[in-house]
Amino acid sequence: MKYNFNKIENKWQKYWKESQTYKTAIDLNKPKFYVLDMFPYPSGAGLHVGHPLGYIASDIYARYKKLKGYNVLHPQGYDSFGLPAEQYAIQTGQHPKKTTSENINTYRRQLDKIGFSFDWSRELKTSDPDYYKWTQWIFIKLFNSWYDYDQDKARDINTLIELFSQRGNSDMKNNPDELEIFTASQWQEFTSSEQQKILLHYRIAYLAESEVNWCPDLGTVLANDEIVNGVSERGGFSIEKRKMKQWNMRISCYANRLLSGLDKIDWNTSIKETQRNWIGKSIGCSIEFKVVGFNDKIEVFTTRPDTIFGVSFMTLAPEHELVKKITAKDRLQIVDEYISEVSKKSDRDRMSNVKLSSGVFTGAYVEHPISKSPIEIWIGDYVLASYGTGAVMSVPCGDQRDYDFAKKYDIKIKNIFKNQNIEKEAYTSKENFKLCNSKFLDDLSFEEANMAIISYIEKNNIGKKKINFRLRDAIFSRQRYWGEPFPIYYKDGLPYAIDDAYLPIKLPQIEKYLPTKDGDPPLGRALDWAWDQKKKIVVNNTFIDNKNIFPLELNTMPGWAGSSWYFLRYTSINTESSMINENDISYWKNVDLYVGGSEHATGHLLYSRFWTKFLFDLNIIEFDEPFKKLINQGMILGSSAILHRDQNTKEFISYDLVNEQDTDEIHIDVNLISSADEVDLNRLKKWQPQFKDATYILSSGKLKVSRKVEKMSKRWFNVVNPDLICNDYGADSLRLFEMFLGPLEQYKPWNTAGISGVHNFLKKLWKLYVSENGLKIINDTVPTAENLKTLHKTIKKVGTDLDNFSFNTPVSNFMIAVNEFTAQNCKSREVLEPLLIVMSPYVPHICEELWEMLGKTDSITNEKFPKFDPNMLIESTKSYPISINGKVKLKIDLSLDLNKQEIEKIVLSNQEVLKKLENKSPKRVIIVLGKIINLVV
Repeated sequence: MKYNFNKIENKWQKYWKESQTYKTAIDLNKPKFYVLDMFPYPSGAGLHVGHPLGYIASDIYARYKKLKGYNVLHPQGYDSFGLPAEQYAIQTGQHPKKTTSENINTYRRQLDKIGFSFDWSRELKTSDPDYYKWTQWIFIKLFNSWYDYDQDKARDINTLIELFSQRGNSDMKNNPDELEIFTASQWQEFTSSEQQKILLHYRIAYLAESEVNWCPDLGTVLANDEIVNGVSERGGFSIEKRKMKQWNMRISCYANRLLSGLDKIDWNTSIKETQRNWIGKSIGCSIEFKVVGFNDKIEVFTTRPDTIFGVSFMTLAPEHELVKKITAKDRLQIVDEYISEVSKKSDRDRMSNVKLSSGVFTGAYVEHPISKSPIEIWIGDYVLASYGTGAVMSVPCGDQRDYDFAKKYDIKIKNIFKNQNIEKEAYTSKENFKLCNSKFLDDLSFEEANMAIISYIEKNNIGKKKINFRLRDAIFSRQRYWGEPFPIYYKDGLPYAIDDAYLPIKLPQIEKYLPTKDGDPPLGRALDWAWDQKKKIVVNNTFIDNKNIFPLELNTMPGWAGSSWYFLRYTSINTESSMINENDISYWKNVDLYVGGSEHATGHLLYSRFWTKFLFDLNIIEFDEPFKKLINQGMILGSSAILHRDQNTKEFISYDLVNEQDTDEIHIDVNLISSADEVDLNRLKKWQPQFKDATYILSSGKLKVSRKVEKMSKRWFNVVNPDLICNDYGADSLRLFEMFLGPLEQYKPWNTAGISGVHNFLKKLWKLYVSENGLKIINDTVPTAENLKTLHKTIKKVGTDLDNFSFNTPVSNFMIAVNEFTAQNCKSREVLEPLLIVMSPYVPHICEELWEMLGKTDSITNEKFPKFDPNMLIESTKSYPISINGKVKLKIDLSLDLNKQEIEKIVLSNQEVLKKLENKSPKRVIIVLGKIINLVV
């Protein structure tokens, strides 16, 4: 009976669905284990073979933990709001909801085909009003909260109002610079609008003028992680800096807690370091420099106040608010042109190309706070308005970035390091130097100078010691349609939260998904946006409350809104009256194992930690970190097919004939290529018009391509559809092969030809249990010692490897075990039943089928992982190599219980040994117990 994988897999996928095998409920008799994959975005292209890599690993681990006696929660859903669906809607006129729904159906079908153990009863979509109702609810909580630095936590805004009523804001630790100090009596005299304006300076979700990455072609603001190489990741459109009134999240309040929290979670060092650098804690000094000829001061933050006498120039971010004001008239045009040029670069690009930094002189000066000498003010693209104060006191003798900039623009460099040569580079060490040309700091070391200068600065009121963070508040507005509407209306131009009872605020129907003629976001086009509830309606972009009409917020929330808390909703998916059910979240708590891409380090992963800490502060949840253990899967790379075209003759040339001529490299669909890298010419000519009537230079009648390993993408036509692999080889083969490719964290090239080896192994596994005529060949014979040794060796190896999250090494062990059992002609039920349980997390379909064929009536997923018995690996005999004068001549199996005298007697009476000795008596017998026997003749 052949291994009919298609029939078997369809059968068990149907069984799992109908019997709800993977549906999970609270079980207080078992320890819980929560396994989660990073939220997939359902694109129109569907899955390629690279996408399931992390899902397969998490599925194996979820199944393994269930076999180990844990109550496992393993849900799945969709991050279904976002820019791609909206762009497609703009192009085709279709509602994003329709295309998103179609894409989700494709994803669901593909995921089911691979045989994942997801609890689909908990499926969620961020674009579902029943879900984003609670995203809106969380936003309202954020809007109605402030950060209390005394208690180091978020608190209800009413507690802040009470504090203002009692003592004003004079002793607040987080007063913004632009806000004046007021007393309790002044607070009470303020109008309601004046009070609301003040509260916006403290709310965790607040509205403010912000500098943003504006993409004119997409008509929306983009986050830094949505920009690659200075252009939008989606579409490759140009970016410019703009000042816009935007919703912000005060994540900066949580900087220290986000930093310290990294010490208690099991994430890899690389991700932790990325977040540490992004948060960027530094201890230093804030110093003020007066602008010559103006009443303004420029504040800088420096971690090296000891170098203050080495300041050779001041550099401002091009977007700094004082630039336009202080720039000399004769420099205005060049400064404006430079600002326009820099506005097209992303912050990430500006920081990653420090060697290529540029700038211009403003014609203005600041006064050195101690020496009073004038210092030039420049603007440079390596200084960001969003980092620190947007100003840098540039010390080229001690900072390589400043040094390169000074050399580039011929700015005089002052050396303050005694006996240190700075002709070729800056002296950046904090060790082994004394200062010079630094007045009262001369001959002091780094530590001594730092203490002295900070004391001087604070005493003379020109600055103060300060802890600074690189982390900036997160822009939360998007000028899009396909996202969560804000539950906000405006009264006298000020934002107010809509009452919780009116949620969700649903997206209205609109005819076009573009900004309005007046430049408003797409929601400005809505004509009928209404609740069908008595006196609780929204009509014509307005919130009607007690016969008063107020405009609604027209922006929508960013994609990270819904994905910041989705892991919580999975625990309580059917709860309608609250965000989460108290009993559910108390049992499931946070995620035990989270699997996903490292590219989300400073986006989703950071925002999720922020929202979790906020919800913890409000006692909504009892933990402050979302994900205990994080594994970042690598990427499966595609093997692109490259067709070569002569740049002069425009002829397509078989790759093996390409010599010195210059050729263009044209990517073509890998599905048009054979395993020998040969093109199916007939199919190629039908594929795209450019190939129909082209001229081809063939080699022995064949057209060959070259190969290039790169990211699997539709753009490179190197996508391999998992549906085709499942159809041709089976889902179990796909699952096993993806794990077999190498360590989960590594990048690995895909080669479809390699899957046949794994598929043949599964055929061999099948034959271990089923005869050619379809009869089961397992019986109740007592297993041999070798049978038991193979089994328990496998149990130990697989269990140990999975406990250490090593997913590729067990595959080799499965192959070794099946080969050994085959060689042993093993038919013992006592051994081969446990083998199926051990293998079932990797290849669940074939294991379920064979389990049923063995007479089992319950799913193999409900079994217990076999226990490893170390006694089964204890050797009772040893195959001793027998050497004569140091050369191995033969081997003899001897009991390990024998002593040296007994071994010598047996060896010297062995007929084979005597033949090798040629009847000579050995002069000496050397025996190393358990290892070797050497006869010296």
